[in-house]
Parts: sequence; C-alpha cells; structure tokens
Amino acid sequence: MLNMLRMISQEVNAAKDLPAALTIIVKQVRVAMNSHVCSVYLYEPDRDRYLLMATEGLNKRAVGKVSMASNEGLVGLVGSRAETITLEDAMSHPRFLYFAETGEERYASFLGTPIIHHRQVLGVLVVQQKERRQFDEGDEAFLVTMSAQLSGVIAHAEATGSIRGLGKQGKGIQEARFIGVPGAPGAALGTAVVVLPVADLDVVPDKAISNIAEQLELFTLALESVRADIRSLSARLSDQLRPQERALFDVYLMMLEHTALAGDVIAVIRSGQWAQGALRNVVSEHVQRFEHMDDDYLRERASDVKDLGRRLLSYLQQAQQQTLVYPDNTILVSEELSPAMLGEVPADKLVGLVSVLGSRNSHVAILARAMGIPTVVAAVDLPYTRLDGIELIIDGYHGDVFTNPSALLRQQYAEVVEEERLINKDLDSLRSLPCVTLDGYHLPLWVNTGLLADVKRAQQRGAEGVGLYRSEVAFMGSSRFPSESEQVLMYREQLEAFHPLPVTMRTLDIGGDKPLSYFPIKESNPYLGWRGIRITLDHPEIFLVQVRAMIKASAGLNNLHILLPMISGVHELDDAQHLIHRAWGELINEGVDVQMPQIGVMIEVPSAVYQAKELARMADFLSVGSNDLTQYLLAVDRNNARVAALYDYLHPAVLMALKEVVSAAHAEGKPVSICGEMAGDPVAAVLLLAMGFDSLSMNSTHLPKVKWLLRKMTLEHAQELLEEVSAMDNPQLIHSTLNLALGNLGLSKVLNPASSVQT
Repeated sequence: MLNMLRMISQEVNAAKDLPAALTIIVKQVRVAMNSHVCSVYLYEPDRDRYLLMATEGLNKRAVGKVSMASNEGLVGLVGSRAETITLEDAMSHPRFLYFAETGEERYASFLGTPIIHHRQVLGVLVVQQKERRQFDEGDEAFLVTMSAQLSGVIAHAEATGSIRGLGKQGKGIQEARFIGVPGAPGAALGTAVVVLPVADLDVVPDKAISNIAEQLELFTLALESVRADIRSLSARLSDQLRPQERALFDVYLMMLEHTALAGDVIAVIRSGQWAQGALRNVVSEHVQRFEHMDDDYLRERASDVKDLGRRLLSYLQQAQQQTLVYPDNTILVSEELSPAMLGEVPADKLVGLVSVLGSRNSHVAILARAMGIPTVVAAVDLPYTRLDGIELIIDGYHGDVFTNPSALLRQQYAEVVEEERLINKDLDSLRSLPCVTLDGYHLPLWVNTGLLADVKRAQQRGAEGVGLYRSEVAFMGSSRFPSESEQVLMYREQLEAFHPLPVTMRTLDIGGDKPLSYFPIKESNPYLGWRGIRITLDHPEIFLVQVRAMIKASAGLNNLHILLPMISGVHELDDAQHLIHRAWGELINEGVDVQMPQIGVMIEVPSAVYQAKELARMADFLSVGSNDLTQYLLAVDRNNARVAALYDYLHPAVLMALKEVVSAAHAEGKPVSICGEMAGDPVAAVLLLAMGFDSLSMNSTHLPKVKWLLRKMTLEHAQELLEEVSAMDNPQLIHSTLNLALGNLGLSKVLNPASSVQT
C-alpha cells in the first residue's frame, strides 16, 4: 500500500493540469482499494454546491452536470461535517440522494472523505461498492491520504484560475489573484517581464578528469567574467543606490574570492572533478548550509549562492543569455530574483518585482526597499513561466499579485499608487522632528542595523539611535573569526555614524541553526539548542575579544550599549557581566581611556519574561525581541507556511507578556525598549506607547509612518485603546478594533493605503 501511495502521489504531482490529476486519482484509487467506483466532487462556493468533476465507475456523461447543494446527499453531508463518513448500506441513509444520470442505484456501500486545504473544504473524494462492504480503518486512512494529496493540487488550480477554465497557456491567463509575502511596500501596475534561470546546476553530472590545469583555467575565466558582470551591474546602479547599499554587490564579489566559494570549487577540481561538477557540489553544500540557518537574513543568502552558481555555470557552458526587452512600467518576475537581475533593468522602466521563492530578507528585497520598488516574494502558486507580457498589479502591502486585472481593479490601484506618492511627500517633512505625541510625550524611535546600507537610510529618516546592531552579520562576511582590531574598525564605524546617539550592539548571536562556515554546529532541534549567549559563555575567548573590541571602539564616544541575546536566567547574565567587566578592566590596565558601557538583556525567551524583575535589577536596561518572543510564546515558526497564520504579535498572551516586562523594568527604575516587526507596525506602536516602552527600534523603512501616527495621537487615547483591547481574548478582534478606532480618527492612511481596495 505504501508503494501504491508513493506511485499515485508522483503521478498526481506530475500531472499537467487539474483534470489530468483528478483522472489519475479516481483511476488509481479505484484499483488500489479494489472498489467499483471512485469519484471526486468539487465545491463551488458561489453556488454552495458540489459538482461531479471526475469519476471511474459512474456514468462519465454525468461529469460536469450532476451537482448537489451542501445540505443534500451524502456528499453534502461529508462536506458540511468536514469528516470522513463510512456506510455499509448507503441507500438506507436519509441523506442518500439518487441521480439517474450516474447510475448510483447499483451501489450499496459508501466511503467519503473531505478534501481540505487550510481549513477550507474544497471537495469530497468518494469510493463506492456494489455489494455491502464494511470499509476498515486502513481503507479510511488510504482515502484520507489521497484527499490530502489532492487538496494541494486543487488549491493550486484555484489560485491559477484553471479550476474555472481560465488557466490556458500564455496570455490566456485571465484575471486571478495570487497570494505571496510582502517584500517591499507599495503598489505597482505594469507589464510582466519573466527572467528564466541562466543555467541549471541540478542536471550537471559528475565527470572525472585528468587535465586538471585545463579545468582550473576554464573556471578562472568564468570567475573573471562573473566578477566583471557584478562590477558592471553595481556601477549601473550607482545613480539609484547610495554606496552603502551598493555594498551588497560586494557580498557577491566576496563569495567569489579564493577564501570562499571559489576556493572550495578549486579544491574540488584539484581532486579530479571537472569544473561544472565541482561547482555543483560546492554550491549545493553552501546552499544547504544557509537554508538550515534560523536567522531570516542569513538563510536568504542561499539564493545569492544559487544565483552566483548559475552565472558561473552559464559561462562554463557558454550558454546563450536570455535577450529581454523591458517595456515602460516593467514588473520583473522570476522564480528567484537576485540583485544582479534587478540591476539589468533600466531604472526608468522598473516599477515592481515578483519572486516565486525567497523572503523579505533576501538581498533583492532589501535593495527593493532601499529603492522604493514594490515587491512580492514567496508567491509559490504563481505560474510565472506563463506570465511574460501579461498585465500585472502587485500589492507589496498584502503580498498579492493580480494577473490581467479588471478596469475597476486597475483604477483602484492607480489611486493607491498616487495616494502613496502623496503620503511619502508628507512623511519627508517629519525627518528632523522628534516623535512627540499631541500631549507632549516623547517616545524615541530607534533603528535596527547590521549592514552599511542601514546607516544612511536610518539617518535620513531621523532615527534617534540604534536599538539593535546585529554583530553576527559582519562575522558572516569573513572566512574566519575577525580579529580584535578588525572588529574595532567595524564597531567604530557604527558608533561614529550615530554619535552622540546611543548604539545598542548585540553580542554574537549564532547557533546550531545559523552557524558560521568556520564554526559549524549541527543539532536536531536548533531553535532550542546551543545558540546566542550559550555559545559565547561556553567560548569566553570569542566573547572577550568581541566585547573588548566593542568597548575599545567606543573610546571618546561613549555611546555604546551592549545587549546580550537569548538570556534565559540570571545565572547567564551574571556570568556575562563578569566577563564584560573583566574585558573593561583589561583595557583600563592597558591604558585605554574608556567608560564602562551599559549592559542590557534581550527578553526573547519566555523564562526571561517571568524573571524580568530580577534581570532588570542586575542589568542597566531591558530590550524585548518581539519576533522571537512571539514565536516562542505561541510555539509558531513564522517561516512555516502551515502555521505562519498563527504568528500574531497582537495575540493576548503576547500583549500580557509585554506589559509584564515593562512593569518589571520600571519597578526597578530601568528603561525598556522593544525591537522587531512589532515595533515597526504603526498600529502595534500605539499599544507599545501605551504600555510605557521607553523606545521603539525598527527597520528604518517603517520609522516615518510610525512617527507620523504617534505624533497624531495622545498618550491618554493610546492608553484607552490598550485598556479596551486588553479585555479581548481574540487577536483578530484586537486587529479590527484598533484599525476601526484609528480610522475613525482619520489616521488610517499610514496603516495600509491598499486596505480599501475591493478584491
């Protein structure tokens, strides 16, 4: 039976379209279960009916004609209950409904199971038998497994419009909506230009060679060609990006150095493998390493490695490059966009980006936010190869892509684009103003940094400090642990850029799920494993070098705050403080004139919430990491599509935890800040203001909107809203209550300009 399941699954996944998949299911399930009939009924929400879409055993002429309401027949019963039903004598059941067209009067036994995708019933899968048959648990389990296989196929067909007969090839794709993930805010209307991969590494075979020198020369030539391409693309973007943002292309060039990816390829070639095979092996290893990392930003480096690998392979194969024509209002579409692809489009032509894979932490999404280009990523159901030349609308607020939109939808989104232009013009005037509420309460807005690209952007948006500097980002760009002097230069650059404003530097936050290439760690449960402060306390030689470098870099500036990640108890804080004081004492003894920096604790582990008072008593400040705290409190991996919808920082449990942390910190007279996506959400920022957080730290992109909204609020009104939602036990109700309240105050324009669009 297991082999049969595997075979059917493979055939269904390889089916060219929905009818083919349904035909495979009904034929194979009928044989596998030794039954007389297998049928699939699909639910039509607009008619509230189940339509016979495929059958093996009933009259084929009934397909597409016979249907029943959701309150009719055994099929309707299975669908309305959303559970499997087994009947030995189906015709005696009061819900049995006979259709002469199908010939069902001949079949006694019935086994039906719902086809469910993301809690929605898409249809019903039915097996019938002429004689009485008592279907056993094994039969039920097999049919449930088949319905689960079918649910994904049907959901994809609904998304592409093919379930309505609209999924024809090429420009026959009609108006449809595809759901992705917001990559960069904004909306755009334009024409799709599809970029296909330049070469396929997956099909490269192994090949032993004897002429190693020849293969090394071929690879060296390919390296130089790709380096030249990257430099050229970087130069082409010089007018659109600041030097700090163009530094992302330096990451590509760094990977091509002999101490990184290129060096590994050369080593494999020298072992006797041809250049293409060596490239495939090395790229595969690097990709796997990055894809298993927990940190969103670092995990997205896998796409950069794949892009470089394809470009190198293209030169090794002397592949023909795709010739593209970029019309006005180009929306670039690809399976996996890269910064290099973005750089190939004329600046005055590009209005939007869509990537089937990737996340909002990919380099191309980071560049898109810097350049103000609306972007949608992770649009996994998008039939991207068939979109070239088709009119698209992309909504970078919700993560939606619309193909061949109606005139009404085009008009609505054209208004959104114009409204966004006016909003940004208005927000620019706030750059030099502090975040002060209408009743005079000042709430400093800080930024999260890690890349050089973040510095200028933060300064231009009026940041009042750095709430989180991710020191591990710099470590990822090295082939070894940076020396103390190298780290001093890196940290000094950040501290000087924001002086005299505070800069909060988080100590090295790596772990089993985001290892450094030169410090690999493998664990079965990395989220709960050896990471953050646990590693650096176990390796004081690493920790001491880093904190010495941080403190030394602050000499004469004195704006350094040190933040300790993944603290789960007071014992860890005590050990870390001891090492930091030791490092400071060593520098003083060496004649370095530096002040002892403030030391803070990152509250991102639930145990730290309940020891917040004790931690605040020992530390100088607390800083809540809202992303991880929400993830740990709700036991939700927000990068897992199956449960991502459960990730909600406005969940009552999260709000209760935050209020407890603020109360504990203030009880000890210590300030408390919060960083992460929650701090950058204007709606959530209203609640954080009311809770009493002393500063909010966010991506600089979100800072103007948060500032605009809070400057239109009073602290008193924010506190009233907090009190109102604190009595609620449903996060959806909290969201709608806040949106309605802010809308009634005329403050909805920064929440989401596209929220009023009717789709």
